[in-house]
Amino acid sequence: MKILITGNQGYVGPGVGRYLREAHPDAQIWGYDAGFFAHALSGAVDSPEHVLTGQYFGDVRDIPAHCFEGVDAVVHLAAISNDPMGKKYEAVTYDVNQAASIACAQKAQAAGVSNFVFASSCSVYGFAPGAARAEGDELVPQTAYAHSKVGTERALAEMDLGDMTVTCLRFATACGMSDRLRLDLVLNDFVACALAKGEITVLSDGSPWRPLIDVMDMARGIDWAITRPSDVGGQYLCINIGSDVWNHQVRDLAQAVQAKVPGTKLSINSDAPPDTRSYKVDFSLFAELAPSYQPQVTLDASIDRLIQGLGRMGFADPDFRNSPYMRLKLLESHIEAGRLSPDLKWLAAS
Repeated sequence: MKILITGNQGYVGPGVGRYLREAHPDAQIWGYDAGFFAHALSGAVDSPEHVLTGQYFGDVRDIPAHCFEGVDAVVHLAAISNDPMGKKYEAVTYDVNQAASIACAQKAQAAGVSNFVFASSCSVYGFAPGAARAEGDELVPQTAYAHSKVGTERALAEMDLGDMTVTCLRFATACGMSDRLRLDLVLNDFVACALAKGEITVLSDGSPWRPLIDVMDMARGIDWAITRPSDVGGQYLCINIGSDVWNHQVRDLAQAVQAKVPGTKLSINSDAPPDTRSYKVDFSLFAELAPSYQPQVTLDASIDRLIQGLGRMGFADPDFRNSPYMRLKLLESHIEAGRLSPDLKWLAAS
């Protein structure tokens, strides 16, 4: 089996590579990444890519067709990965997250790839008060990032797939420890605040709902999707990936972290205007189709792993929101240093 993982040098990719290597020890596993965050390691004792067969470096907007030759499964993680980056680099977000994703799928189909797995997001549900949202419910994307995911899903649904099976994994909000840690994610941010400041400040009134999933459980979902036969869910499938028990209100997440880090103060802005990103998600279809690949990491375990991982790093930076652990800040530092252009392409050294 030959697997290609795009965007493997981000937050999710290291865990996916390691999990797939353990699950498929004889597979050829290749990575393809622009390398924006390759150096942003967080406590790793060696390169996460040591488990791979090989690593390509390049812009996913220009990925060569030969990278797909002989590949059985593509795991397409490459993306401008959060709302602040999507807001600042909106045109690039659509180019990378949508246009390049569609082009990757077309190249994969032309090369005879059997399974194409697109990392989508539950953020496509946007502002969704009331009952948990299932796959057939209305989509109300609120950001460029979410709009780009919807656009790609719809384009893949209309594409001539030939013999290729496509799975769009609508992941819950990622969290947990990684060899390339991000602290611009809600649970990770709360743990970092508790450890570095001794205080968690919730800017909203704490009522918005968020479904979460640990990065290791994301890898489980991906492992299911790379070999999913078309008669399990259909040749084209959009599916929510997560667990019903991981639907939490933001204040519950803050309180869970507070309980794990004694002495932490908690401040919630009860006068804040309503947050338009609030949604509960129904994960019953995933439970039905993939019973052996269900999330296993609990909220407490994910918090514990973050505390332990940040402890190993000696993390104690109260100004971490201006650090490289915030993806937008790291991109901006590349641009300010003349390494990246404003459209996020590497510049030749002068």
